[in-house]
Amino acid sequence: MRAALAIAAVELQRFVKDKGNVFFTFIFPLMLVFVLGSQFGGSGSSGSVTVSGPSSDLRTAVAEQLEDGEVSVQFADHDDMLEQVARGRVDAGLVVTPEAAEAFSQGGTAQLEMIAGSSSTSMAAQQRVQVTVSNLDLRRIQVGALGDVGVSEADAAQALDAATGQVSEPTIEVRSVDELAQEFQGLGQFDLGASSQLLLFTFLTSLAGASTLINARRQGVLARTLASPVSTVQAIAGQSFGRWVIAFFQGAYIMQATWLIFDVDWGNLWLSLLVLSVFALVAAGAAMVLGSVLDNEGAAVGAGVGIGLVLAAIGGGMLPLELFSDTMRQVAHVTPHAWGYDAFAQIQRHDGGLVDILPQLGVLTAMAVLVLVLGAWTLRRSMARSM
Repeated sequence: MRAALAIAAVELQRFVKDKGNVFFTFIFPLMLVFVLGSQFGGSGSSGSVTVSGPSSDLRTAVAEQLEDGEVSVQFADHDDMLEQVARGRVDAGLVVTPEAAEAFSQGGTAQLEMIAGSSSTSMAAQQRVQVTVSNLDLRRIQVGALGDVGVSEADAAQALDAATGQVSEPTIEVRSVDELAQEFQGLGQFDLGASSQLLLFTFLTSLAGASTLINARRQGVLARTLASPVSTVQAIAGQSFGRWVIAFFQGAYIMQATWLIFDVDWGNLWLSLLVLSVFALVAAGAAMVLGSVLDNEGAAVGAGVGIGLVLAAIGGGMLPLELFSDTMRQVAHVTPHAWGYDAFAQIQRHDGGLVDILPQLGVLTAMAVLVLVLGAWTLRRSMARSM
């Protein structure tokens, strides 16, 4: 057992020290999580608005009201605001001209220009802006009405603030009958992308790392290992465990990094790690098979990347399985990725427990046993094969 652990530790050290793995192991997965979350993830606010125009009481009042409504507000000059709206970076643009600011400060009518964006959340953001501007006008009318009966502007503002704090805001409960919307309800902006990229890169990194096994065979590392007081079983167990350590290390890094950087909710952490550990066993076995049947490192990397991307595409690593047709969803479950996807969906979206993910764990375990046995058999045969 000690010899197998030592071999596994060496394999992990070789993997981490390979500078070519730094970008694809530590940086690229997080970049994809960010891109997917930015494009397809749910927004944590009620939209985004860029306000242009010089600093004024009107601009400040509008921005404060929008932010109170959970709208993300930023300021920019007119040209930058138009570019942001045109490129879809914000949902709407609002122009506060000096004339409008002057009219507002003197109690007159201020006209604001709104430029609508084309994003899916643009309509909601526009509605927020309209409500905000209307509320500002209502506030001025209320203060004016109190002033007409002899109340000073400061006292009127204070009384209105106190009254607002005593009134409960109306609430609306929306119940969706759309099954797809219900499935993704409550997911954070980056949650879905994080779990899919974890599956993709855990498997992809393992397959691409099969080249180190070929290199060890080519350079006689395995032969020298067997020449020491290490049995063939221990050597194979060490290589298998080493592949698993690499796969689990990749997945655990993605889990921790996305939790810290993107606030991804992984649900029950121990169950998520359990799913990752079993999925990593499948990836380790596949890497063993690939590293044993091929004799060229470059070919192994190319085949590993190709196979890993194809399996991820079929198994929900690039597009949610819920968007697949019924037939394609059945085909997807030929891959371990689909079963891992279903397990993470149960844990993250439905607060699933161990009983809920037992079917997925059972299938992944069966897959792991199959590929690990096949990988051990092919590696044993390759040890006797001339390189």
